[in-house]
Amino acid sequence: MHTRREHAHRRAHLQGHQQGHPQGRASHALSAQAVARLPVGVVARAQPGSDLLLMPGQLYFGNQPASLRTLLGSCVAITLWHPLRHIGGMCHYLLPERSGIEHTLRDGRYAAEAVALLLEAIAHVGTRPDEYHAHLYGGADTLPDHLAHKPNIGVRNIEIGWELVDRHGFQLMGVDVGDDVPRSVRLDMRSGEVLMRRSER
Repeated sequence: MHTRREHAHRRAHLQGHQQGHPQGRASHALSAQAVARLPVGVVARAQPGSDLLLMPGQLYFGNQPASLRTLLGSCVAITLWHPLRHIGGMCHYLLPERSGIEHTLRDGRYAAEAVALLLEAIAHVGTRPDEYHAHLYGGADTLPDHLAHKPNIGVRNIEIGWELVDRHGFQLMGVDVGDDVPRSVRLDMRSGEVLMRRSER
């Protein structure tokens, strides 16, 4: 885990967005084996050229939609983009992990499980995690200040997001996390550009 000082240091040295150029758009997606290990609704379905909205707990990997977008509060989104292959994806997780017995079905609501599914898709198309540009957004504190015991879900989501990006070697290109404002995130699937906007509460 990184300290807040380390996070601030890294944010100060993040590079700007890098864009690619559209190439052929052969279909890429999660493997049939990965999909078979998912609860219904985790992998969002996309039509070619669509603007795909990811709901909490959903993820997508491929190159069919024109864009991926989502809305974040205390949840966190990780976006991935391969600048040479022009494929990528996004996950929107709600919680860092789940407790209890081990489950056979991976659930996109939990950080490590969502990223594990993206990693399987990355391997399925013959690529490596360190070839991907990543962005990390969300983790806002959206609960009222007067609550006596506020759960630190946003902070925990941020921490595990940092850890997963580092552990798997993604190239972190952009980050905006914490504070108390919701965010909207959009990944352009033709250029790889990521647009993040903060919203008023």
